[in-house]
Amino acid sequence: MPDNKTKKNLLILAIITIGSTLLIWLPFILDLKSFWNLIYPGGGVATLWRNFDGLNYIAVAKSFYNPLTLQENFSSLGLAPIYFASHFPLYPMFIALASPVFGFLNGMLIVTTTFSVLSVWIFYLLVKDFKLTENPLWLSLIFLALPARWVIVRSVGSNEPLFIFLVLATFYLTRKSKYFLAGIVASLAVWTRSPAVILVAALGFSVFGHWLLALVKNHKVKFPTYALPLIAFPIAAALGLFYLYFVQFGDFFAYFHSGDNIHLTLPPFPVFNKEQYWVGTFWLENIIYVYLFLAAGAIVLWQKKLYDLAIFVGLFFIASSFIAHLDIGRYILPAFPFVLIAFEKFLVSREFKIAFIILLIPIYLFTQNFLIGNISPITDFTPFR
Repeated sequence: MPDNKTKKNLLILAIITIGSTLLIWLPFILDLKSFWNLIYPGGGVATLWRNFDGLNYIAVAKSFYNPLTLQENFSSLGLAPIYFASHFPLYPMFIALASPVFGFLNGMLIVTTTFSVLSVWIFYLLVKDFKLTENPLWLSLIFLALPARWVIVRSVGSNEPLFIFLVLATFYLTRKSKYFLAGIVASLAVWTRSPAVILVAALGFSVFGHWLLALVKNHKVKFPTYALPLIAFPIAAALGLFYLYFVQFGDFFAYFHSGDNIHLTLPPFPVFNKEQYWVGTFWLENIIYVYLFLAAGAIVLWQKKLYDLAIFVGLFFIASSFIAHLDIGRYILPAFPFVLIAFEKFLVSREFKIAFIILLIPIYLFTQNFLIGNISPITDFTPFR
């Protein structure tokens, strides 16, 4: 059981997570027309519902991929039924569970907020229990606000908070040598987002890498059968997911045929090409800093002998280098908690604390500006209620 200090800190983190989310929602709850010279589209909380890709997940929650239901009830989204194969089922399942109490639209926001709280809790326990920082509470508070793209996805309908919680929980359980439970959690990650393949690969390299290295050095070591759930369970989950798609769409590989959802392109760094469909601009200097943080984070984690975390961040850097999409900041979110761990000595310093507090204002404005711009044209919410 957690000690009293841990319980107190977890309560503080929950209050700040929920409070900061309500603060982000406030202009929409009040249906403000303008704030800080930002012009709001009207519609109140409906603007939050309309943020991409929340309504898509509700469509999955209400249809569970039935093509006829998708075509008849959600044609307003303008998407072919098979497109929804890119929206994995675990987050919609939680929305469906919340819907009898909150409805689907508000239930979506409740589920996101719930897993945002759980994400910061497991992050706090990870850095505290394994002594990855001298100030786990402060580092966890930073986790709630950086990167700023994370603040957005934990405020609308998105599966990132659920996925990040599962990623952090998998590493936490693996470090506790609870491989069976870690395998189950990693399997749930497979049913949440496709980058779970990076999680499973990182676990495989970090756990089985020692055994392979020993074999190369001609050492007699036993195969780590105790860790097999980390690989076997997620593979079984992936096969189960593809079988679900086969049942619903008649296509075992429906995810790969879902349309313009897999943004991996050769050669590396295709994002620096304004002709790419999901890029369309040459104002891309900010992406250099995304790559810098990932690469440097992986190197520092390795130097700290946090090999499992370093491998995960390193693989994310490699994968992100093939993404042709302007929103790379969203794609790398699962790796960023570990980047915070890499640079925790600076992040807990007095100098950074001052800068961070000042930075909260532009983070808030960035979030508001994004939320009022990233909205679908849907105005009739009847099918989504």
